[in-house]
Amino acid sequence: MRIGNGYDVHEFKEGRKLILGGVEIPYDKGLLGHSDADVLVHAIMDSMLGALALRDIGYQFSDTDNKYKDISSLLLLEKVNSMILKKGYRIENIDSIIACQSPKLKNYIDKMREKISNILEIEIDRVSVKATTTEGLGFVGKKEGIEAYSVCLLKEIGGNYD
Repeated sequence: MRIGNGYDVHEFKEGRKLILGGVEIPYDKGLLGHSDADVLVHAIMDSMLGALALRDIGYQFSDTDNKYKDISSLLLLEKVNSMILKKGYRIENIDSIIACQSPKLKNYIDKMREKISNILEIEIDRVSVKATTTEGLGFVGKKEGIEAYSVCLLKEIGGNYD
């Protein structure tokens, strides 16, 4: 077994869609980033990469490379999953947290879990997504942005397919 953790943060920006866990959330602002700025999926990818010491998403998908400009983070998640499988591992489970003062996310959590589990080709009960506020503290509490955390447990399935 291998374990990795991930973290990501993005600031709010007017004129962008808010995408979290591959789901478009109705809100007056989106997140600023080179890709779709899906902070949750970015944290999950970093936890997956970290479990096998494959660096981070900035290394794997540089924000200076125009082929990743405005790309769906779900496509990048699919690529990271392929890397994991090629190394002879599969996801045992993912536990993640979105820290967001606003908007409220409880009605979108199951859709996020479904999207992520479908991309990773694992059962939905292996993907945990939780949302919390920061009780008005810090940049999240001031509604300046969103942060996300993730832990991923990988299980060796054998073989290295590099």
